[in-house]
Amino acid sequence: MNYPGIFLLSIAFLTGLCFGSFLNVLVYRLPLKKSIVAPPSSCPSCTARLGLVDLIPLFGFMLLRGRCRYCGAKISALYPLVELTVGLLFLFVFLKYGLTMTAFYHLTLLYLLIGITLIDFEHRIVPNTLVAAGLILAALMQLPNLFSYWFELPHGLLAGTSLIDAILGFLVGGALLLIVFLVSRGGMGAGDVKLIAMIGLFVGLRGTALVLLLAFLFGALVGVTFMLLGRLTRKDALPFAPYLSLAAFIEVFWGELIWNWYMNLLL
Repeated sequence: MNYPGIFLLSIAFLTGLCFGSFLNVLVYRLPLKKSIVAPPSSCPSCTARLGLVDLIPLFGFMLLRGRCRYCGAKISALYPLVELTVGLLFLFVFLKYGLTMTAFYHLTLLYLLIGITLIDFEHRIVPNTLVAAGLILAALMQLPNLFSYWFELPHGLLAGTSLIDAILGFLVGGALLLIVFLVSRGGMGAGDVKLIAMIGLFVGLRGTALVLLLAFLFGALVGVTFMLLGRLTRKDALPFAPYLSLAAFIEVFWGELIWNWYMNLLL
């Protein structure tokens, strides 16, 4: 890899760390219906306002050795873990897709899914704010695809999912889980219906089919495992958003390979 490439990927990683830090704010404040702008970040134990060094993504945690500089309270390791995860996400998405609209398109989806998954694990809700943000951002990034029907645009400006495919993914994914929601009478949450519709808008019809297949497979495996271990009964519900999110990650990075492998089996 040449030096300009290394430099750009380093910028992508560092930018991802910063976005990871902001995601921590979203995950903490959105379920509590707090503003994500004010007040400034503070220690949850002593409420002291955090300084510039304290807020440096990932490295601030290491410099402080995982403790608040003001009261000595332990800082959750989840914060730097989220920052590192998002940093690596930025790095690997740009490694795979380059500096293209497709990269930003997929990156937006996966970034939001990390936040949604963390909130669903903690509060058992799929936040409407993040789902709405995903729908709006996907629609905006589809504008070049819409304009391409009348104007010739560089390929790098077009989202990897065509406009028609995105709409089909949105409609079919949402309709299928809506049916499950109505039939299951509470077994499937309404938030999951909205979430798969959002995912479908990003990954298209074929991607939605793979996401649903993998999500139900993962959910079934985890559910059966937990029941065998005695940690879950048939009446207990598992949050489904994490499985949809995991399946979407697989679709973004390896969906094409999985689809080609499956088609080769049929031939």
